[in-house]
Amino acid sequence: MTGTASTGGKDSRAALRQKTAEALSALCPDAPLITSGAELRAFESDGLTAYRQPPLLTILPGRVEEVSRILKYCNEHAIPVVPRGAGTSLSGGALPAADAVLLGMARFNRILEIDPDNRAAIVQPGVTNLAITEAVRGEGLYYAPDPSSQIACTIGGNVAENAGGVHCLKYGLTTNNILGLQMVLMDGSVIRLGGRHLDSESYDLLGLMTGSEGLMGVITEVTVRLTPAAAAARAVLIGFSSAHDAGRCVAGVISAGIIPAGMEMMDGPAIRAAEDFIHAGYPLDAEALLIIEVDGPEVEVEDLSARVSAIARECGATSLRASRSEEERAAFWAGRKAAFPAVGRISPDYYCMDGTIPRNRLTEVLAGIDDLSRKYRLDCANVFHAGDGNLHPLILYDANREDELQRAEDFGADILRLCVRAGGVLTGEHGVGVEKRDLMPEMFSETDLKVQMRLKCALDAGRLLNPGKVFPELKACGEVSGFSVRDIEKQFPDIPRF
Repeated sequence: MTGTASTGGKDSRAALRQKTAEALSALCPDAPLITSGAELRAFESDGLTAYRQPPLLTILPGRVEEVSRILKYCNEHAIPVVPRGAGTSLSGGALPAADAVLLGMARFNRILEIDPDNRAAIVQPGVTNLAITEAVRGEGLYYAPDPSSQIACTIGGNVAENAGGVHCLKYGLTTNNILGLQMVLMDGSVIRLGGRHLDSESYDLLGLMTGSEGLMGVITEVTVRLTPAAAAARAVLIGFSSAHDAGRCVAGVISAGIIPAGMEMMDGPAIRAAEDFIHAGYPLDAEALLIIEVDGPEVEVEDLSARVSAIARECGATSLRASRSEEERAAFWAGRKAAFPAVGRISPDYYCMDGTIPRNRLTEVLAGIDDLSRKYRLDCANVFHAGDGNLHPLILYDANREDELQRAEDFGADILRLCVRAGGVLTGEHGVGVEKRDLMPEMFSETDLKVQMRLKCALDAGRLLNPGKVFPELKACGEVSGFSVRDIEKQFPDIPRF
């Protein structure tokens, strides 16, 4: 019985694949179409490689009208669609479904316009993050958000996940650095939000779409804000004998009114892995390392770096070194940005978490992670955007050993629960995807989730766009349409009434 059912399912899927491929090929004859099993495996996962599922088929459009036709056809025939950029998501945000069309946006890879007068650039979603900065460097400008994967990750994916980076403390996340979007909705409609101006004229729909994880529409164009390059920048590399002392230094810098361009923290295992890989000059005897960068006019940089150094010494720094050249500053950051691949050299597999906490709870949460490490019998290397409390614990495991992947996932879930209990949130920049989907009730009430689902349903009534992501139980849109203000009143009895 099982074998018959399985064969029937495969036959049915093969028929759906052939029918859909023929229809999409007719609608978009210039868009490459991938249908063979071996070739589809290139799209079976994103950066969260523990989960794999080849799509029904993959199509690679190159024009907005092609995206519109594809979505309209799939909407009319109730075929799910999963958008994909470079596939660097670490939360399973681009994980395909077996009956879904995977919409690859890699061919949307052109910088359409650079507008230095308005400090803006118009780019397609497949342009890599770093390529924007390289294109505008000659104008004395750059694109501020700089995730560690910036050499590979695309701006469309950055918008979908609201990516950050090591300099987000001073210069903000993606949501603070984009001005406009062009998007295609599930029914094929093409819309524009924002522009080159600095403020919205109505509801902040641009804010809604940034971080929406591909559930609301497919991004086809992004207008990004460009930032003038600072006259000078200096990074201070500071070693500590404990995470507690490093945490005190983070709090001391912020409470002194200093807003560094970046403030990153690494623990002992991450320090040693990065130094062995990059040879950045990290102190191998340190159990915690801070990289604190200040930028601005030369006189300001001199003053701020001296003040940061003084605070670090007061907090028990065991080593301190300020960059003396642009090459040395770049080397300090190279080690941090290579921390993830560096950890990959010391463990067969690792599971990268992403949660955010209030800065003043850092030491407490680190102690909790140590306790969980002992509980689950798995080592953990920690890397943090210390300035904004965004944690990236890297749980080390071996997928070839029985139950280690399950223990790593349970360990990670408990880290996120710890973040929420500390007053933080489930994600800082990697998104919810499938990884954190079932943890959403840890942070949101049923009423909260209903409100979010109503937004999803307003733009995608058939729930066809990137299905299975974010919501732990995505009910039919009709089942949440009865949601009323009374539900809010029950949840929040003190809410003002209008």
